[in-house]
This record gives sequence, structure tokens and C-alpha cells, in this order.
Amino acid sequence: MRYALILIPFLVLPLLLDDFWLTQVLTRALILGITALSLSFLATYLGVVSFAQAALAGAAGYTIAYFGPNSVEIGIELPFWASIPLALIIATAFGGLIGLIARRSRGIYAIMITLAIGVAFFYFTRQNYAFFNGWTGFSGIRAPLIGELSLRAPVPLYIMCLLTAGLAMALVDGFARSPMGLTIQAVRDAPGRVMALGIPVTTPIVAAFAFSGFLAGTGGILNVWFQERISSFTVGFGPIIDILIIAVIGGLRHPSGAFIGAIVYVLLDTFAVDFIDRERFNLLIGSVLLLIIIVAPNGLQQLVLDGGTRLRGTALKPDKNP
Repeated sequence: MRYALILIPFLVLPLLLDDFWLTQVLTRALILGITALSLSFLATYLGVVSFAQAALAGAAGYTIAYFGPNSVEIGIELPFWASIPLALIIATAFGGLIGLIARRSRGIYAIMITLAIGVAFFYFTRQNYAFFNGWTGFSGIRAPLIGELSLRAPVPLYIMCLLTAGLAMALVDGFARSPMGLTIQAVRDAPGRVMALGIPVTTPIVAAFAFSGFLAGTGGILNVWFQERISSFTVGFGPIIDILIIAVIGGLRHPSGAFIGAIVYVLLDTFAVDFIDRERFNLLIGSVLLLIIIVAPNGLQQLVLDGGTRLRGTALKPDKNP
């Protein structure tokens, strides 16, 4: 219910904003936020930072491209109601496989394993032409038509991404409160005690990565419809780092912070070219990230929460004047 109330103000934005702001800023931020949410979920509830989220999103995106309409004449065209579940299943299974591989790793070792998987997937897509069309990738990918409603139009695409983001946050909240979610958090805090109770730690770790893959796959599907293309550059080292930056800006320990980080990143990426050369964008985003880490080590979401707490404390403080 609370997520529905949060979404209500955003549902009226199409009446106030033009197509540029609606599509290039808000819709893009929502898509990146959903993908970054998959990373924040792992960092928050399992205590693992994964660099494989771009690969998970790319796996779903490539599935939509291969089993949907495209302009490169590669693949098998299926109806969208079949290709979407297939893409989510592949992304979820891929996430579970990564969890199985990285189940014994923590800290820098988990980072290196997931980074190796992400980079390996990037080179695999670049070198394989039968399924991924190599360097060129797929183009001409369109969001589906549902009757007379075109999901590729700015307003329907924005509404779809907004509702999907709200559903993703509700799923994360529900999953975290479920018995499996509580077990995942127990594995994060005290894996030795979990094993002493006779509970194998592999199952919750794989489940966490699989759920993360589902979230990343959702973002990957929306992204391929938004971009209308996908290639090896979509899953390269740049997107891998971008997802991490977005999650860190919002706050790795706060899943909802992924969307705050996404809007900050998109605003910088969209309007920075008005002030600096495009080649210097990495310097700008690096400086912003450093400033945020210094001012708010736990991300902007924690900064907002702390500010709200201080305001409530001030409002509840009794008046000492007679």
C-alpha cells in the first residue's frame, strides 16, 4: 500500500512534463534504478557486491531481441507474452548459477568472481554471431503493441516503467520479510550459526542471486525496449561500473536508494555536456561520487532519512518557553 501511495505523485507527471523529460530523464532513470536495485538488494540483504548485474540484465535483453522482432533477421520470433517470461527465467537461472559459483566468496573475492563473469559475458557476446550477432548486436527492437496501445510511446512506456519499479520495490520488501529472506540475512550476519542449525547456506545464497537476476532481467527487458537495440557495449565494463556508481550514490544499504542514485546519474549524464566536454564526464561523475561518499558515506538515501529524523525530532521537541 505504501508503494502505491508513493507512486501517485509520479503518475501525474505526464501531465506536467514534455516527452524529453518524461522519456530521456525519468523513464531512463527508472530503468537504471531497477537494474541497480538488483545490486542494492544483494548488498543490503546478503552483504555481497556483485559486478555481474549488467550481464544479468543483458541476458534478458538479448533474449527479448533474439525471440522478438528485430532488424538483423537473427532469431526466432515469439509473441511478447512468451518471450518476456522466457527472458526472466533465463536471467533468474543465470543469477542462480552465479550464486552457485560465488557461494563461498565474500568481500573482494566475490567482487572479482562476479567481475570476471561479467567481463566474460561481454567478450562472449562480442565474439558470438549465431545468437548475439557479435559486435553489431541487435537493432530494430520494439516494445509490444497491446491492442491499440503502443508501449513504445512516451507516456505508456513511462507508466509501465513506473509501475514496474513500484512492483520491484514491493517484491524486494516482501522477499526480505519471507522465511527465505530472513535466512539470507542470517547468512549475511552469522553463516556459522546458520550452518550449526543444520541449514545449508548454499540454498539462500543461490536464492538471493537468483532473485537479483530476476530484478536485473526486468531492468534489461525495459532497457532493450527503451534503447530499441542491444549490443556487447550494453554489457561492457562501462555499464558494469555505471550500475555500481548508481547504487553507491543512492546508498548500497538502502534498496530504494537505487532510484535516487539513478536520477542523479541521469541528470548528470544528460545535462553535463552543456558545461563540460563529453570526454570529461567520467571525471565529473567520479568527483560527484567522491563528494557524496565524503558527505554521506551511506548514500543520499541515508542523508534524506537522517534529515527527516532531525526534522521530526525538532517538531516533537517541547517548547521551553512559558
